[in-house]
Amino acid sequence: MHPLAIAAVLLAAFTHATWNLAAKRASGSRHFVWLYSLGSVILYAPAVVWVLASSRLQFETAHWVALLMTGILHMGYSLTLQAGYRVSDLSLVYPLARGTGPLLSFLAATFILNEPANIFSVLGVLLIVGGILMVSGLAHEAHKAPRAGIALGLLTGVFIAGYTINDGWAVKTLMLSPFLIDFTGNLLRLTVLAPLALRDPPALLAEWRLYRGPILIVAVLGPLGYILVLYAMKHAPIGHVAPMRELATLIGTYFGARLLKEQVTPIRVTGAVLIVTGVVALAVTG
Repeated sequence: MHPLAIAAVLLAAFTHATWNLAAKRASGSRHFVWLYSLGSVILYAPAVVWVLASSRLQFETAHWVALLMTGILHMGYSLTLQAGYRVSDLSLVYPLARGTGPLLSFLAATFILNEPANIFSVLGVLLIVGGILMVSGLAHEAHKAPRAGIALGLLTGVFIAGYTINDGWAVKTLMLSPFLIDFTGNLLRLTVLAPLALRDPPALLAEWRLYRGPILIVAVLGPLGYILVLYAMKHAPIGHVAPMRELATLIGTYFGARLLKEQVTPIRVTGAVLIVTGVVALAVTG
């Protein structure tokens, strides 16, 4: 893989784990998704205006379809992820979602987009997914995992795979700007969820005051991390970038242990090593 693509994915992993920690801390907020979407739209609007003004891209039907799909898939991802955090632990939902997503993304990129795969890339993906299962505890403590948390984690992973393939196609084939793709997702969430969020302004204002810190963190880091991933997809195979993003699971596990006081066992450490090994395998074969 191109060194800049690797650097972008590594930085994106850190930003992704950081904003997910913030989202977990705001799991009690009913309108958290709408509030951080509003923040993202306001903060990133100037960059999007500049992209549109400087771009000579002629929008065709395929471009509009890609933008509509990214909006729908990202909204589904945001809502199911936050629902998962309300009913279960960060250390269950986050690794499970991040393990399902890259596996499905790799399969789709290989069999639908015809991206090349070899024994090392397949091994890398399997190591990452296996490592994530060990880190989450599902490989050895599945009986302790809430069924709702497992279901929402898996569904979140499906949405991750969906928007990964759609958005990878948008930046690589349709040449859409990563800024525009991410902005579209936030704008659609903001519009669709507005009637519910604005139904009770005093309650919405109270949530803003209570969760202002996490809202601003996600509003800034959510788009930043994904824009970096989309940049990497322009210069590397989608089926390799998607699994490499899962270094965020290591950071998320560290955050869970240090900041949320979750237990770190030898099996979780072994899983972390597998994730790193899998990422290295993808990096040297991409």
